[in-house]
Amino acid sequence: MCNDSINLSKRRRLVSVGILGTKVGMTQFFDEAGLSIPVTVIQVGPCIVTQIKAFSTDGYNAIQVGYKQVVEQKLNKPLLGHLKKSQAPPLKYLREYLVKSTDDFEVSQILSTEIFQVGETINVSSKSIGKGFSGYQKRHHFSRGPMSHGSKNHRQPGSIGAGTTPGRVYPGKNMAGQLGNKKVTIKNLQIVSINAENDLLIVRGAVPGKPGALVKISK
Repeated sequence: MCNDSINLSKRRRLVSVGILGTKVGMTQFFDEAGLSIPVTVIQVGPCIVTQIKAFSTDGYNAIQVGYKQVVEQKLNKPLLGHLKKSQAPPLKYLREYLVKSTDDFEVSQILSTEIFQVGETINVSSKSIGKGFSGYQKRHHFSRGPMSHGSKNHRQPGSIGAGTTPGRVYPGKNMAGQLGNKKVTIKNLQIVSINAENDLLIVRGAVPGKPGALVKISK
């Protein structure tokens, strides 16, 4: 097997771990044909491997990744002690990823845009924008009631269950409540361009969350 094939297989194992980043915002990108493509700019890493868990000691293989350096006052002492074991700076976010083998990883290893290639597809997860309390039509796309003068059911929910049996409302009923502020995953977003100098990924399409939101990128 040639060196290029070995490096490619190693990079694929690395990208399967997952990496953290920050959503910068949306813009447009012009391809070689001159077409305008809506894209999202993501600040990727750099992430630091803060812990390696092996099957022999922990019962499973996993890699812990840290992201976004902060001042020590924003972290508690147990977390600071945990990070100092791996000689890592104070990091705000820690995520753990299961892996088949930990041979390709080491503590204090830096993960950034070098594990990606233009044209690859990735999955991006983030918390959607919270929109506050919303009604049935906006939150669950219910149809409205009659708009005639005698109708008193324009935007009301209608019946929410039987009376005698079961005599209660089942949990999870689609009703009015908070809209947004939930974890959303967008799959198969194509990488249009990579700015390695500034650790930026430019992906085609929209990514959930507002600018500055934490995003998780996985293969």
